[in-house]
Amino acid sequence: MKTGQILRHEVDLLVVSDFAAVAQEAAKQVVAIADKAVARCGRFTVALAGGSTPKRLYSLLTAEPYCTRLPWRGTHIFWGDERAAPPEHPDSNFGMARATLLSRVPIPANQVHRMQAERTDLDAAASEYESEIAKVFEIRPTDEPPMFDLILLGLGPDGHTASLFPYSHALQEATRWVAPNYIPELKTNRLTLTPPILNRASAILFLVSGGEKAAVLQAVLEGPPDPERLPAQLIRPVAGRLLWLVDQAAASRLGEKVP
Repeated sequence: MKTGQILRHEVDLLVVSDFAAVAQEAAKQVVAIADKAVARCGRFTVALAGGSTPKRLYSLLTAEPYCTRLPWRGTHIFWGDERAAPPEHPDSNFGMARATLLSRVPIPANQVHRMQAERTDLDAAASEYESEIAKVFEIRPTDEPPMFDLILLGLGPDGHTASLFPYSHALQEATRWVAPNYIPELKTNRLTLTPPILNRASAILFLVSGGEKAAVLQAVLEGPPDPERLPAQLIRPVAGRLLWLVDQAAASRLGEKVP
């Protein structure tokens, strides 16, 4: 698939040259979405993702031309998911974002909303995170899910996104915004935002790079619906925009016959 080609079917797809270009284009998208959010309601709410491509993005956001264009003092940062690790652990999504982004920009500490997935009682941690989200959006946890301005997502080689793994319990969640999710293959627990709140976002940006993602990207976008096996297929915004931002290597099998 040619670089820069945009396809408009049920979703938007933008193909760029490589890993670095994915992060660069993502930075432009973040700034544009933040500008619109602040113009509309005076603040910007975003849920971050883990992974190597978001890490590159976060580094870009701390430098010009992006850093001074983002409304850090009006930004509330959340997470799409978190591993069962303390903030200092190298596996922590929060820890990665703190090192590459949060410690280098002037965002108020009380506007950084960390998932506490290292806790023993993950059900309580999920409920408390729902309450924290509700407080920021000035609603109740029993209300309809709020609308994040932007949610960043990645795509795992097994088709998972956030911590919505194939055949896992959280795929069936219809009411909770945040859920604990046990991943048998990894023998670990995670906290994750659920489809009901993910799909309420004003904008969702998938960041996908590398040839190792080519087969699963093709299956998710062009294969038959099978969200139990490919949870990323569950991401269909109710009224927002969904953009897949991918590099040529990841897009290399798109348009071919699905196996």
